[in-house]
Amino acid sequence: MTEESLPLGYQFAGVACGIKDDPTTKDLALIVSDRDSAAVGVFTTNRVKAAPVLWCQDRLPATDVRGIVVNSGNANACTGERGRRDAQRMAQRLATALGANDSQVLVGSTGVIGHPLPIEIIESGIDSAAKRLERSSASLELAARAIMTTDTRPKLSRRTLTLAGGAVTVLGIAKGAAMIGPNMATMLSYIMTDAVAGPDLLEPVLRQAVDRSFHCISVEGHTSTNDTVLLLANGATGVAVDNEEQGLFEAAVTEVACELSRAIIDDAEGASHVITLDVRGCRTEAEARTIAKEIADSALVKTAVFGNDPNWGRIVSAAGYAGVAFEETEVSLRVNGTLLYDHGVPTPFDADAESKRMKDSRETHLELDLESGDARCRFWTSDLTHDYVHLNADYTT
Repeated sequence: MTEESLPLGYQFAGVACGIKDDPTTKDLALIVSDRDSAAVGVFTTNRVKAAPVLWCQDRLPATDVRGIVVNSGNANACTGERGRRDAQRMAQRLATALGANDSQVLVGSTGVIGHPLPIEIIESGIDSAAKRLERSSASLELAARAIMTTDTRPKLSRRTLTLAGGAVTVLGIAKGAAMIGPNMATMLSYIMTDAVAGPDLLEPVLRQAVDRSFHCISVEGHTSTNDTVLLLANGATGVAVDNEEQGLFEAAVTEVACELSRAIIDDAEGASHVITLDVRGCRTEAEARTIAKEIADSALVKTAVFGNDPNWGRIVSAAGYAGVAFEETEVSLRVNGTLLYDHGVPTPFDADAESKRMKDSRETHLELDLESGDARCRFWTSDLTHDYVHLNADYTT
């Protein structure tokens, strides 16, 4: 991305302040608007919520957000009253640097659960990062890297759309590679635009975008304590999103969110296959998502894909226990375009050839068709590999 392609009125920074074992690894990010921004959020549904999630939930929706501070390497989750004080101290430190109130700063954390933040180190890091704020592609990438934990690469996405009043930009960054499961996953995402839009418009736009992106990815189905997606609009272009253009704006935000979601699955810990799952022919989108999630979370389906085994029985049976009513004779399944199961009846196919096709490609496409309605869902997941087990078995030790 070039500087010209970034949304107007935002600056970024990413620094290493010493939270992680490697003192050179970026672990603190700032996203700052040069003016008050409308902001909304979607958060984890886990009943155990990290301190930064509670801080943000208490302040959103809002019309006067000036910045976001995010640390990686420590989740500030399950840390009690101290954790809540530390989240506030992070907000206060950035607010002081910006000449704002602490209520105008949102906070995010990601990393190991149950350890107090090294708050003095973080406060020093915020001071350092505030001096490095820039509107540049380099500073944006540093910020995207600073929110990573087990990610292997930063995740960024951008769209420009032309509205009646002119062009506006939507930009997003995200982190996530494991503990990924809908509603929501262990991921953070920050989406920002230079359009003029208030919380009343942003809230339905973000919820629709999340439903079709971050709620449609799973690595192992584990819903975390810190999951956060924020959407900011600072109005720096002066171009307003009117009611007639909400659909265009929503489509751009959804495209950014879907691209970030797909990047999370492509970077899933230890993954050797990215699985795109299309469930079609359901009565509602929610039913299609429910079936897709059961298939995506099935350890038997995921290990079959890892082993390059076109085992259609595991996929069909997972759909059958999803709790959505359908007749077996309505079900058809394709794997990488090959029909393996047709209206409840297995079809002849060359298992060795299909296995080789799976082995030769990182992409696996599962298409499950029902005949109950017109609703559909696209869902992304990964296979379950030896590397995933090793990475997570050794995560804190």
